[in-house]
Parts: sequence; C-alpha cells; structure tokens
Amino acid sequence: MTILKLPTFAPSTLTNAASLIRILALAFIAGAAISSRLFAVINFESIIHEFDPWFNYRATRVLASQGFTEFWNWFDPTAWYPLGRVVGGTIYPGLMATSGVIYNILHALHLPVDIRNVCVLLAPGFSGLTAWATYMLTKELKDESAGLLAAIFIGIAPGYISRSVAGSYDNEAIAIFLLMITFYIWIRALKDGSVLYGTLAAVFYFYMVAAWGGYAFITNMIPLHAFVLLLMGRFSHRLYSAYSAWYAVGTLASMQVPFVGFQPVLTSEHMAALGVFGLLQLVAFVETIRNLLASKQFQLMLRWFLIAAGVAGGLIIVGLTVTKTIAPWTGRFYSLWDTGYAKKYIPIIASVSEHQPTAWPAFFMDLHMLIFLFPAGVVLCFKELREEHVFVIIYSVMASYFAGVMVRLMLTLTPVVCMTAAIALSSLLDTYLNVDEPANPDANGVKETATSGAETPVDGTISKKKKKGVAAAAAAAAVTPSIATKAKGRSSAENGIFGIDTRILVIGNAIFMLVMFVLHCTWVTSTAYSSPSVVLASRRPDGSQNIIDDFREAYYWLRQNTPQDSVVMSWWDYGYQIAGMADRPTLVDNNTWNNTHIATVGKAMSSPEEISYPILRKHDVDYILVIFGGLIGYSGDDVNKFLWMVRIAQGVWPDEIKESNYFTPRGEYKVDDQASEAMKNSLMYKMSYYRFNDLFSGAPAFDRVRNQQMPKEGPKLDYIEEAFTSENWIVRIYKVKKEDPLGRDLKTAHAFDGGKRRKPSKPISRRKALAA
Repeated sequence: MTILKLPTFAPSTLTNAASLIRILALAFIAGAAISSRLFAVINFESIIHEFDPWFNYRATRVLASQGFTEFWNWFDPTAWYPLGRVVGGTIYPGLMATSGVIYNILHALHLPVDIRNVCVLLAPGFSGLTAWATYMLTKELKDESAGLLAAIFIGIAPGYISRSVAGSYDNEAIAIFLLMITFYIWIRALKDGSVLYGTLAAVFYFYMVAAWGGYAFITNMIPLHAFVLLLMGRFSHRLYSAYSAWYAVGTLASMQVPFVGFQPVLTSEHMAALGVFGLLQLVAFVETIRNLLASKQFQLMLRWFLIAAGVAGGLIIVGLTVTKTIAPWTGRFYSLWDTGYAKKYIPIIASVSEHQPTAWPAFFMDLHMLIFLFPAGVVLCFKELREEHVFVIIYSVMASYFAGVMVRLMLTLTPVVCMTAAIALSSLLDTYLNVDEPANPDANGVKETATSGAETPVDGTISKKKKKGVAAAAAAAAVTPSIATKAKGRSSAENGIFGIDTRILVIGNAIFMLVMFVLHCTWVTSTAYSSPSVVLASRRPDGSQNIIDDFREAYYWLRQNTPQDSVVMSWWDYGYQIAGMADRPTLVDNNTWNNTHIATVGKAMSSPEEISYPILRKHDVDYILVIFGGLIGYSGDDVNKFLWMVRIAQGVWPDEIKESNYFTPRGEYKVDDQASEAMKNSLMYKMSYYRFNDLFSGAPAFDRVRNQQMPKEGPKLDYIEEAFTSENWIVRIYKVKKEDPLGRDLKTAHAFDGGKRRKPSKPISRRKALAA
C-alpha cells in the first residue's frame, strides 16, 4: 500500500521535466557557489589576496601585456637578487595561461575587462565548473539526486572555499576542477573501456600538470586504483585500454611542461604509474597466452615468466636507483609520512603554517555535518563495490590520511567527503521519501503484497482502465534506474518505513541539518576565509568596521620614495608582495628554491648589527622590511616567525647560530627583561622594538601579541636607520647606512656624532656671559 497517491505522467514528460529541473538546479548551484565567494569583494574591494597570488598576478600581467612568448622566456632580474629567476622554466603556467585566454576572449568581444578583475574572479568562476564536475562524478557512483547533493556540498563547503574565494589567485583556483573532471573521465573510460575517454582524461591530466604541483595526487591515485583492481582479480580489457591510453598520452603530454620535464620517467614519485603500466602489459600478455596454450603448459610458462619478469624488474629498478638515474624521494614526500621529518631536516617546509598537521576542530569547521556523513557514504560504497566505488574508497582513505598530516591537503579531502556524504544523505532520503509501505502480514502470517495503487483480481484479469494505470506507473518508474529498481521490488517489499510520522521526523531533521550547514558555511566564508592578508579589519567599540591598511601603505611608500633599483630584504613570506605592489628587487621570495639564500637572510636577522651589516652590504641591501604586531596585537608578525629564521640559518651555519641561545635559561621564548642576550642583540629584535617605548609616554611598554612588558630602555641602532613606520606600526622599514666616509666603524661614528651634537651649547652660553 502507499501512504500518498502520486499522479501519473507520460514517460517523455517525466524525462523532459527531470532534465529541465536538473539543469536549473545545477545553474542555481553554480550561482550560489560563485556568490558565496564574493564576500571579500563586497566587504573590502577587488584585490589579490595572500602571498603567492601576487606573483601569479604579476606573471599574468606580463603574459597579457607582452604575449605568451615573452612570458615563456621571461627572466626576472629583481627576484632572488642578485641571482634572478628564469620564470618560464620554474612555474606551472596553467593558471596564467587560463587567465590570459579569458582576458583575450573578453577583449575580442569588446569587453574591456582589466586583467586584475579576471584574476580576482577566476577562482569563483571555476567553482561553478567544479560543482558540475562533482555532480557528474557522483552520478556515476549512484544517481542524479546524489549528484545534485554533492554539487551543493562542494559549492559552499568551507574546505574548498578557503582556497577559491574572490582574490585567491593561486593554482588551486582551477586545480580542483581539473582534479574532479579528470577523475570523472577516468571512471567513464574504465566503465566503457574507451580509448577516447582515456585520451581525454590524459588531456585534462596534462592541464592539471601545467596548473598545480599537486598533480602527483592524480599520478598516484589512478595507478593505485588500477593496481587494487588487479589484486581483486578484476582485470579486463576495459581497464587495460583506459589505463594504457591515459598513461601513454598523459605522460608524454606532461613532459612538455618545462618545469616538469623528464620527471615522469626519472623520479620516484612517478614510478608507481610506470610500474602499473608495465604490470598491465604483463597481465594482458599472460591473458593472451592463456587462450593459446593448454592449461598445464600455461601454468608452467606463467610460473617461469613471472619469476623472470620479477627478477628483471627488480634488478632494473635497483640499478637505476643506485646509479641515481631515478631520483630518490624528495623531502616533501618524506614529510607526508613522517610529520617530524621536515622540522628536523627541512625547516623551510615546516615553517609554513599550512604544512602543519590538521587540528581536529578544523575538520568540523571546514566540513561541518559532512564529516559525520562521510563514513556512512564510504560504507554504502562497500555494499555495491563496483569499480568506481573501489576508486572512491581508495580516494577516501588516502585523502583522509594526507589531510590529517597537512592542513593544506584538506583541500583534496573535501571533494570526496562531499561525494560520499551526498551518497549517504541521498540514500536516506530515497528510503524516507518512498511513499510505498512494506507488506503487512495477514492473520495467517502470509504477507500481503502491495502494488503501486493497483489491485490485481484473483483470476488474474485486469480491466482496461487499470491496465492503463499500471502501464503508466511502470513507465514512470522506468525514468531513472534507481526509481525502476525501487518499483521492481515494491510488490514484495519486506523492509521499509511505516507511517508518515516517522518520515516527517527524519526528513525534517535532515532539512534542519542542511539549513544549519548552509548557515555555518556562510558564516565561516564571510568571517574566516574572505579577509585578504594585505588588508586587515577590526571592530570598533560601536561595532563599526575599522580597516587596517598598513601593508599597502608601506608598499606604496617604497614605490614612491625609493629608487627603482633599491634592494629590499625581508623574510621570504613578503617577497612576492613587495615585487607585486612595491615593484622593488628582493633577496628572497615565496618560491623558496634556494635554501642557502633564505638562510643568509635568517642569519642577518638573528645576528647582532655588527655581524649583519657586512652581510647586508655584500648583497647590496638598501632597505629592510619587518612586520611587527606588538602594538595592535597582530600575531602573524616576524617576532613570532623569528625562531624559524634561526632554525633555517642554523642548518647552514650551525657553529654561528644556535637556537638554544635565543631562549631563556628556563627554556622560554621571551622578549621582556628576561630575554636572552642573543635575542636582545639580534637585528630582528632591535628593528621590531626600536622606539616602541616612545608610544607609551613614560609608562612601561607592553607587547600585546606576546603579552609581555618590555624593558624600560629600548634598543638603539647604529648601522641602520628608521625610514618608515606604518600607521599601526605593522610594517617597519629601515634604511641601511652607507660606509662612513672617514673609514670609521659605524657604531663609533654614530657615538661620536651623538656626542658632537650635545657639546656646542656650552661654549655659546659662556661667550654670551663674557660679552655681558
């Protein structure tokens, strides 16, 4: 029996209506995904965020103004002074090329859009495409309803929005779309055994390689999927055709990216893909021989063939590794398996905040209720365990681990969480929205059958009117496979939901959780993920917003008040911003390719003035920029990053720089009276707290970030002089003094000049007295 009688329609009407509704739903979802990423533009302005995006924006401007050839051959002499940087051979150009193509198309259509606005809005635009790609992939796993839910989830989930808000012009802006569309086409290629789909997956894989260094995730996920299918005894010609087409075309295409080059065949990170490709060839060969030989001959040949192939393959790999033809695993790879590895051996990697392990609250903040539906969706994949479900299970396990060891990789976990959560919620709604109730046993214990509102006479005859009703119901049930499957089992359903009250309770709870999910995503996006790092905001006592624009104020001062060839030294975090906004040469930047150069900056910052000065002069440094948040409580300042400068410098000069010297005898990191002598004498400490006491009008100075009271006497400078301090003291710029023209030590000359300014007053007063 049914609790609600539904009207019946012609199959074509249902099909067309369902298609139209899905298209409209996807359009609204894409609109919601784009709109939810515009808080930064609405609350602040159209501006590039963070640090890395500033280099991407600068490179895109070169491409848009000078053309792709000039961009490809661009040598930037202002980066990593005095070394420079060959930009075309050291970047993933996919992001810039995408923006350049969009920019040229818009101008060809006579739409004079500035390249900055294209860059700012690129990530929100691609989020709509990501929602569509997620829908397509989830549809392959279950059905259209689950696909729409997955599209909604990925469209507004904070775990993805955090890297795709307006202004977040980083490689991930387009990479997640490429990740999902590549996985979708791979699943289609595997299901159809299509070489065409395999080649198309390789084309999007090439686009991914050109766009983001995280392409290694695809490089290892697809081979791992194929290998697991082999272990499960699911080898097929479909698998062979799809994987061979993807690997052959994708590898050759990826090698066309200059920054990647021959890495796909020479590095350990890519060997899994090559190994699975070779294994598939062996298995295909064995399957071919099986059809040509008798059973006993085949088994004997197989045994010796596998032994020979295993020994030969092992010897080849060992030989290539010993001769270093195959590069060993990189430090970044080891840091994924050993969370303490980077801190011990590669502090430059560990110093990045997004490379830290993920805290448990971050999972709830970025995924909300999806994190609870995620395991249920994975369990449902085990129930059917088709090839595509095996892929999602592997993806879930790998992404969960990597998201746990590195907070940045929450980005790769979010898509699979959205898909599996959609599968779980869709299955729940399918059950509780089904209007058919299970069969009730009669008095004799025999179950009554319930059809879709049509009763069959005892003699088996059906009236014409009822025939039409049954036929219409059957046609309606055939619109989608899932509905048809449910209708097929309605006549003998033993499990189901009785009554409408239970349905209302469960569905009402699901709707409530969905509403809370939307509210949570909106709040997190608007407050936590839509603030550009170069523009800060605070609240006044009356609740109004106070904009803190110290970064742009300082960069503008550098641009307007210093010679164009002035070299600026800062910590590497701010290199891209200085080059992008101030247009001045920098010693180091966010590329971090030269650890020794970064360690040199760390040594200069952590050494006393008299030791730092020769380093500054040797590298032609004219200005030094430091970030200080002690006045207004900005915790992301250089004093909090200072220990990483010390650790990186210690890695290169262990005899001169020791981290323990910057702690108190009790092992505390202090900046007050108890601070160690090495800390107080360091250039970083002096630049941060120079004249800080003057702000407190004789009262004890207080650092609001470290919550420590500063010494009564502040530091003095001899080798550098203050050039600029921003309104809220966040950015401080110092000018490096030139050598004394008389050849004196600057400290001595500064002391002499200080004494010389105080003496003239005495003889003047005596002359006046004698004259009187």
